[in-house]
Amino acid sequence: MKIKFLIRNIIIINLGIIVLTLMGCESKNEKNVLQNNISIAEQFGLAYAPLQIMKENKILQKNYPGVNIDWKQLGNTAAIRESMLSNQVEVGFMAIPPFLIGLDKGMQWKIASGLSESPVALVTNKENIKSISDFSQKDRIALPQPGSIQHILLAMECEKEFGDAKKLDNLLVTLAHPDGMNALLSAKDITAHFTTPPYLFKELEQNNIHQILDGKEAIGVDFTFVVGVTTNKFHDTKPELYSAFIKSLKESIQFMQKNPDKAADILAPIYKLSKVEVYKYITHKDMVYTDEVKGVNEFAKFMKRNKYISKEYNDKNSTMWDDVKYEK
Repeated sequence: MKIKFLIRNIIIINLGIIVLTLMGCESKNEKNVLQNNISIAEQFGLAYAPLQIMKENKILQKNYPGVNIDWKQLGNTAAIRESMLSNQVEVGFMAIPPFLIGLDKGMQWKIASGLSESPVALVTNKENIKSISDFSQKDRIALPQPGSIQHILLAMECEKEFGDAKKLDNLLVTLAHPDGMNALLSAKDITAHFTTPPYLFKELEQNNIHQILDGKEAIGVDFTFVVGVTTNKFHDTKPELYSAFIKSLKESIQFMQKNPDKAADILAPIYKLSKVEVYKYITHKDMVYTDEVKGVNEFAKFMKRNKYISKEYNDKNSTMWDDVKYEK
């Protein structure tokens, strides 16, 4: 009986060890899977083209074998911010103003890289509108959202023209770029659209559409249109994956710079445009793909002065990770 009892206990102990070992392996595997996960959110337009190159050429998979990528295309920065706040997205691509607004509201995030400079302009379908002074209360201006770069650039021009940055805020209508273009071309409720390529270029090809404001005129300096932003948690807890992502982003941008013809081949079906159109757009003199960041201070000063944010954030350490190239 004693021998049977001893054997039974040995069996129970060994089973326990096996179960604990399996649980440990399972826990380790789950941890490894989580470490290999990255969720990336982008928006619409050719300003985000290097991300399409990264996807199609599987550049991140090459630099970080075993990575699991969840790509999301969202309509505006508000959706990206909410997704990052709820830990559904770790890397988001957006303009500088909405990034600053999120930072000011307590978002735990920083700029990791520039992505592109881009033409951004306000166009209208009304012949009698030659400048922002010609808008009436009957007009409606489509842009991605309040606090978007388009909104802030318009506010900059309003401050110069009227002495009131928020003069035209009551005319704004929130629409994603594709919807804004369709609304403008239909010539019903929307009379103006503040947008970027390819929507900007497609609109200006129409005989009844003309441009009344350029983004660079409004701010007065060159500026980064899209930056890549990562959560503090992603940067701090997945340093190897973060580094691989930044390396992959640089490679994608360099591919755009060095191989515009090949890039146009890849991008044409994605954007549902001809290769000729895509090549023309991505080689436009004002369409620049670069990881360098420009314009943070200019946006921050204006936004603080007009109470879009509570402070200027002119310290690079508070807005960007250490390895970011920034031109003051």
